[in-house]
Amino acid sequence: MKRRDFNQHLHRSAIALALSPWMSAVAAPTEKVRRWFANPFALGVASGRPRADSVVLWTRVLFSEQDRAAGTDPLRVHVEVFVDAALKQRVQKTDVVTDDARGHSVHVHVQHLQPGTDYWYRFRQGDALSAVGHTRTAPALNADVRQLRMALSSCQHYEQGQYIAHAEIANQQLDFVLFVGDYIYESSNPQYATRQHSSAEPKTLPQYRERYEQYKRDPMLQAAHAAHPWVLMWDDHEVVNDYANDQDRHYTDPHQVLKRRAAAYQAYFEHQPLLLGPDVDNPANMRLYDQLSWGKLADIWTLDCRQYRSVQVCRDPVRGGGRMVLQCDELSDTSRSMLGPAQERWLTERLSHSNRQWKLLAQATQISSTSIPAPVGRSYWNDAWDGYPEARKRLLQTVVDAKLQNVVTLGGDVHCNVAANLRLEPNNPQSPIVASEFVTTSITSRGLGDKPAALIRESNSDLLHYRSDERGYSLITVTPNAVRCDFRTTKFPAGSEAGLKTQASYVVKSGKAGPQPA
Repeated sequence: MKRRDFNQHLHRSAIALALSPWMSAVAAPTEKVRRWFANPFALGVASGRPRADSVVLWTRVLFSEQDRAAGTDPLRVHVEVFVDAALKQRVQKTDVVTDDARGHSVHVHVQHLQPGTDYWYRFRQGDALSAVGHTRTAPALNADVRQLRMALSSCQHYEQGQYIAHAEIANQQLDFVLFVGDYIYESSNPQYATRQHSSAEPKTLPQYRERYEQYKRDPMLQAAHAAHPWVLMWDDHEVVNDYANDQDRHYTDPHQVLKRRAAAYQAYFEHQPLLLGPDVDNPANMRLYDQLSWGKLADIWTLDCRQYRSVQVCRDPVRGGGRMVLQCDELSDTSRSMLGPAQERWLTERLSHSNRQWKLLAQATQISSTSIPAPVGRSYWNDAWDGYPEARKRLLQTVVDAKLQNVVTLGGDVHCNVAANLRLEPNNPQSPIVASEFVTTSITSRGLGDKPAALIRESNSDLLHYRSDERGYSLITVTPNAVRCDFRTTKFPAGSEAGLKTQASYVVKSGKAGPQPA
């Protein structure tokens, strides 16, 4: 079966599995079989962190009331990996023990795989079989790669639309999905709700688990996870809106913020195909930033823009977090950082010495400026890189100092499709363009109104494309000659049968910074 045909079949099967009554499978006769009353794999399957010789496989076992009465700990889950969609050629089999302390999540680091190879996998527990997932390893580090194809996505507020973008992603022929933050939303806004969160705002580990369970049950999201490996980053809503390090927008005691952050990080790990979980000694900390190399074609850095950042500038004494601010002394403070000192040093070192053709920086928000005129000077959104101008300058200065070409940043968060030039001095035509930026719109989360979006676009000449009126994702295609971004969008995210179209397409040509219309 061709990979595209399999993806289409997998998408249909995943949705059918989620919408149809669950039927138990027959386990191996030599095994002491646990009989399940309800489907324990109702949250689906996922893979992530693709490397040339490994991937991480994920699922989480759920218990109905009847199943919980039969016992929960410890639970042994079997994992099988195949090299064919028909599941005839098994190459690995292993067992994993999970328990209530980790929410009965299952993370399997499958190693000793072949580079650039498709694999299929499934989980089994007792008489229950999971859906089949498809994954793919990265090419060998020294491989001459003709193409890298990924879906760039973010911001999937459950209440504000259907995941039709994920339905299309499931049917695309991709190497992986790059999700850059706001996988769940802790908050609700009844004014824009087309469907409802099932519980109040989460603050504890059981509450965050419940929120993930609701999102993970969505059949379109399950299909996208089952079809492709995911490379994941977080932003703020995985914890609480606009948090920065140990501060939230309500000036809550930092110890309470860290307690909540620890619960949120644990739940995030329990529901994603990640290799490393929260720090054992300090569960409010969790290393997420990472680097992925795609043959000789590209280095991809996935950055953490929340855990280590300096608090937002020009704070209001009543309410913190993100807001439009006028010039204040903090904006020119060179000690302020979006990434934190350790991550910033790590990125500077690795970026400076990258010898792959394309350098892709995946981060949670927008690097180019969206400032607007004010009665005195300009006004800046302090939660994005505009609120960290010295950190932005250091990042771009690294590109200049190392004489790097072909640097492209990828972001989300702002619910807009953006193609932009990046300069040391934003919007200054005398300042050379040193890098290029693509930002994807949201899967479902509402965007800016037409008037503020138009004002931002008209006030920033570096913004070549800036639209906030449609939802969707971005299809990123990397070849030796160019990076292409196709903004795939819909005006109707509330309709489960809505289709997507290409809003606009831009390319960055090798050796020439700055996006151009395709």
